[in-house]
Amino acid sequence: MSEIAFESATALTAAIRSRQVGCRELLEHYLERIEQLNPKINALVTLDVERARRRADAADAALARGQSWGALHGLPMTIKDSIETAGIRTTSGARVHAEHVPAQDAVAVGRLIAAGAVVFGKSNLPTFAMDVQSYNPIFGTTNNPWDVARSPGGSSGGAAAAVAAGLTGLELGSDIGGSIRNPAHFCGVYGHKPSYGIIPQRGHIPGPPGTLSEADIAVLGPLGRSAGDLELALDILAGPAAEGAVAWRLELPAARRTSLREYRIAAWLDDPACSIDASLRERYEATVAALRRAGAQVDARARPGFAFADAYRIYLQLLWGATSPGLPPEMFEGLIETAAQLPADDDSELARVARFNTQRHRDWLSANEKRERMRAQWANFFRDYDVLLCPVTPTAANLHDHSEPFLARTITVNGQPRSYLDQIAWAGVIGMVSLPASVAPVGRTAAGLPIGLQIVGPYLEDRTPIDFARRLAEVAGGFDCPPGY
Repeated sequence: MSEIAFESATALTAAIRSRQVGCRELLEHYLERIEQLNPKINALVTLDVERARRRADAADAALARGQSWGALHGLPMTIKDSIETAGIRTTSGARVHAEHVPAQDAVAVGRLIAAGAVVFGKSNLPTFAMDVQSYNPIFGTTNNPWDVARSPGGSSGGAAAAVAAGLTGLELGSDIGGSIRNPAHFCGVYGHKPSYGIIPQRGHIPGPPGTLSEADIAVLGPLGRSAGDLELALDILAGPAAEGAVAWRLELPAARRTSLREYRIAAWLDDPACSIDASLRERYEATVAALRRAGAQVDARARPGFAFADAYRIYLQLLWGATSPGLPPEMFEGLIETAAQLPADDDSELARVARFNTQRHRDWLSANEKRERMRAQWANFFRDYDVLLCPVTPTAANLHDHSEPFLARTITVNGQPRSYLDQIAWAGVIGMVSLPASVAPVGRTAAGLPIGLQIVGPYLEDRTPIDFARRLAEVAGGFDCPPGY
């Protein structure tokens, strides 16, 4: 029965509805696999087994009566440990929240449960979801199921690893710097970063439990084993929070095209400001060649009209501005002191971290205006193109590296050391301007590591990159389970 563990959520929910598999039966199958396989990868860190069993039994009983709870009826799924789940410990990988058990679900979790999901556990992440690896002092390190010596990415690393290893039916993650997209790429699964603002963030840590405001750039979104899973979840998750729903409705438009041949495709496969490894470039170029053989027109020279380096610098200014409220007071004061001591012309990574975390509101407003001008350029770009294909990050899954200080870490690109923060550059320049982006698997490196391609769509047209990801599987692969799982 192991094959069913790797079915898409779309297929699993259909099998449940047709009574080909029972809700409790599927849950027990995942629990058996977790007992056998999770110790090797440490993707899932908290389970709520007995309550999940009761809900699965109730789901089976409801189906027997001819009742349906919704599109996810009886589907066992897990949730990233930064997203609050009523009655299930939610730590965000931080000691200060090690015993935090929320009294209510995050808005997004509530929507999944209302649609019939059986939430049975939480997936691992870095402390406060602030790394592109997934390890923390409470639960330790999550390994990549394709190579346990490597990271599954972050911050939704446990989520992607669990989906890839067939330990869950669907996952809910979050993303401010590629935290859905990077792990989807590293683990060979599908992920979607929605347009900013269409899924309520309330119930995400950070900020502190009980925070009502929504963080700039940050979004919640799904990870699954097919593009159809992304749309299935998006249809449930997207919509205004209760206070906005008094007056507002969200109607995401249909995908722009109905076949690969019809799509107007742009490809930004590399850039001198953040060049990618040759192993990825080769696979991306092969994907573009496959699209062209399928009759699609791909423009490899189209660009939105601004320099990548300029966009990345603005992204970092907005990112550190968005995350600075979560810094401990002593760290924030230290950054103020560091910023004051640095030469005015110092634009090093340390200088950016210090200055952008402690910037004046006037400076943030200036950066925000530059962002808005880039958003206008993107809007013009998407009048001529339907999707943009680009990297997620410069490499495939990296080896674990927990050395400190954080900024001293490096990655290796084409045999040369590069800044650790380069891993968030491609995702950041897309995320900061609110655009939706899906990640789809497009093959593997010569060493057998998965490669994902970022598919960017126009603002609020989330169905377009998801649809393209679905059609891309016809010519470029799709999900494969890791060897040994």
